[in-house]
Amino acid sequence: MPLIVMCGYPCSGKTRRAEELKAHFEKNMERLVHVVGDEALGVDRNGVYSDSQKEKNVRSSLKADVERKVNKDNIVILDSLNYIKGYRYELFCLIKHAQTPHCLVHCLTSDEESSLWNKNRDAAEQYSQDIFDALVQRFEAPDSRNRWDSPLFTVLKDDPLPLEAISDALFKRRAPPKNQSTQSQPLSSANFLYELDKVTQDVLTAIFNAQKTSVPGDLISVPGATEKVELSRSINMAELRKLRRQFISYSKMHPTENTGQIANMFVQYLNKSLH
Repeated sequence: MPLIVMCGYPCSGKTRRAEELKAHFEKNMERLVHVVGDEALGVDRNGVYSDSQKEKNVRSSLKADVERKVNKDNIVILDSLNYIKGYRYELFCLIKHAQTPHCLVHCLTSDEESSLWNKNRDAAEQYSQDIFDALVQRFEAPDSRNRWDSPLFTVLKDDPLPLEAISDALFKRRAPPKNQSTQSQPLSSANFLYELDKVTQDVLTAIFNAQKTSVPGDLISVPGATEKVELSRSINMAELRKLRRQFISYSKMHPTENTGQIANMFVQYLNKSLH
């Protein structure tokens, strides 16, 4: 079932709104609603958000918890800052894979207003001012023009939640289609694994060599593919090899009978992963 992603500054009312949504759906739809968030993990806000690696680990834990709970029967609400655009894109990819709709609820406040709410909290629940200011500065506001931020519901502190509109967005919309490169196909080609290994290695070699004379923004042609790699930045061989291993692992579980499409599928995978 659908995923609701909360988003906003620290102390902007996200948890209150998440509880409103939970109460509404449990009462009116009689569905199990899971709220996944920092509180459930017992996150020490100041300890986590002052250490980039700890913060990354928390985001990974939250995403894994969402992935475990998203299914055909439940509604999942992710109650966290979700302030990084790239992380919201990862969540969008997750719901595409799970074939379920999602929406984003942005609790919009000024930094002064949120800072005041923070100071009025119990001392044990407060963000330090340095951490609060850093999180506000790093906040990447959602944009409804981005498919991973849409549909977007922006709510001010005194606004009533648009519950019916949120419900319609979740239950009257189709799930986003899976990427063509990740569609399962029956395996009938005896040399699939050989072709998979050879084609992906040839693509990596072509990208690596092309970067010697290319600049960010160039489109790179690779052997066997009609589509081109979108070179948005410089990519080192270690990162390319990691993406190749991930693609091979997935392709072994979801092989294609048309080995001639492996190169195009790998290019699509790279373009999405390097977005």
